[in-house]
Amino acid sequence: MNDTVSIGSSPRRIRQNNIVAALQTIYAHRSLSRADLARKLGMNRSSSGEIVAELTEGGFVQESDESGKQRLEHSRAGRPGIMLELVPDAAFFVGIEIGVEHISAAVVDLSAEVRACRKIAFDTPSSTVEEAVAQGVELIVSAMAKGMIGRCKGLGISAPAHIRPDGIVTLAPIIGWREVSLKEIGRSAFPAAVPIAVENDANAFAIGDSYRHGAAGVTLFLLMETGVGGGIMIDGKLFRGGHGLAGEIGHTLVPGSGGQKFEQLIGREVLIRQYREAVGRSHADLQEFLGGVRDRVPAAVNIAETWSRHLAYALLQACRLLDPDRIVLGGSVASLYPMVAARVAVHMSEGQNIPFPMPEIVVDDDAEFGSAFGAACMLHQRFLSLESEEFGSEDGAPVQSATS
Repeated sequence: MNDTVSIGSSPRRIRQNNIVAALQTIYAHRSLSRADLARKLGMNRSSSGEIVAELTEGGFVQESDESGKQRLEHSRAGRPGIMLELVPDAAFFVGIEIGVEHISAAVVDLSAEVRACRKIAFDTPSSTVEEAVAQGVELIVSAMAKGMIGRCKGLGISAPAHIRPDGIVTLAPIIGWREVSLKEIGRSAFPAAVPIAVENDANAFAIGDSYRHGAAGVTLFLLMETGVGGGIMIDGKLFRGGHGLAGEIGHTLVPGSGGQKFEQLIGREVLIRQYREAVGRSHADLQEFLGGVRDRVPAAVNIAETWSRHLAYALLQACRLLDPDRIVLGGSVASLYPMVAARVAVHMSEGQNIPFPMPEIVVDDDAEFGSAFGAACMLHQRFLSLESEEFGSEDGAPVQSATS
C-alpha cells in the first residue's frame, strides 16, 4: 500500500482520504510516532493529530510505549517514545475457500494476522452451491470468539472458478458450477451484513502471499489441489488478462500425453490414484503417499519422479511466457515439491538449450490455507482503501466506533 492517497476536492472526500491514508501508513509500518505519521502523510502535526484523534476515539488506532520494541525504521537515544499502532481487535475479516474435496476458512484481524483457521473434507461436486457456502460459513463462525462477528468487516470467498466482477461464477467445470451468483449466496449465508468479495482461488492465493511477502516484480502462483490454478502478480497488481483467465496453466494441453491437461498430470487426484494402484491400497491418501516419498518407498519415489518431470515442463513453458522473478507453489500437493526440488531443477535445466535466467521457486508459508487467507485479505485491503464504507460518512461525522 502507498503511504499517501490522492486528495479529492470535497471536504468529505478529503477527510476520507486522510483517514484511509493514515490507516494504510500505520498498517504498512506497524508502528509510527505521531511526527513520523505526519511527515509521511505530508500534513502538519495539528491536522494529522485530528485524524489520529478520530481514529483513536473510533477504536481503530491506539498509542503504545515503544520501550522493549525494536523500531522498524530507526532507533534513537533518549526516553521511549509514544507510538501509534492499529488495534488488532477493532476489525475482523473472514475468508472461505471452497475447493473440490475440501473447504478451508480463516479469520484475520485489522493487523492482517490470522486469528483462526479451519479445514474440513467436503465433496463439493456432489453438493449444491448453497450447501458448500453454508458449510464454509458454519466452519469459521464456530471458530470465532464471542464478539468477533459483530466486528466483522468483510467476507471473501474463493473457488476454482472463473468469476465476473459482479460475483457471478460463469464457469467452474471441476466442481460443476455455472452461472451462479456466489456473492449473493454468500450474503444470504453469513450472519452479519458485511461487504462481500468473491475471487478465483489461485488469484486469492496470490493476493494472500503478496500480503505477507510484498509483490515487487513478476510472480507466478500455482495452487495445486485436484485442479491446478494459476495467478500472476506484476508489481503488486493482479494480472487478469483480457477475459480474467490469465495464469490458467492447469488447462494447458501437454504434447504427447494423449490430450491430457497439466492438472491431470500434476494434480492431487492423479498422485493418489497412481499411488493406490502401485501399492494396492484403495484407501491410501495424499499424506501416505508423501510419507512414502520421504521414506524412499520405490513406488512413491517413481511417481514423484514422473511428477517432477511434468511440473518442470509446465514451469518452463510459463517461464518462457512470463519470465517471472518468483514462482510460489500452494495447495496440498505443494508439500511434495521440497522433496523433489533438485529433480525439478535438473529437468528444467535439461529442457532448455539456452541458459535463460531461472526464477526462485518456493512453497508458500501456509500452502493449505493460502487461498482462504487471501480471500480474507481482499476484504482487509478494501477496508483500508477508498472503497471502505466505514469511513465514508457525511462531512464532520465521527468515525464509527469499532465496538458499536
